[in-house]
Amino acid sequence: MFVRIVKMSFHQEHIATFESIFEEKKQFIRASKGCNLLELYQDKNNPEIFFTYSYWETPQDLENYRTSKLFTTVWAKTKALFNAKPEAWSVDKK
Repeated sequence: MFVRIVKMSFHQEHIATFESIFEEKKQFIRASKGCNLLELYQDKNNPEIFFTYSYWETPQDLENYRTSKLFTTVWAKTKALFNAKPEAWSVDKK
């Protein structure tokens, strides 16, 4: 199992829209094969910055999700709201 961390930064006026998208889709993402956990965090000092943490059984499970219709639909809606390029890391939990 490994952890996928994604950092996203949004224009202030789009934060509520992003949170709404996340709330609407999180149960479907969590139901993706191999996804064991999905959480959303907001930076305490800069409310425009968010992180998602997701736990995946295998890299292939994450890749299958990333090529799914669910991901492409959610990502298309989300990326239009960014104020900076997102960053992502795949890490092993120690």
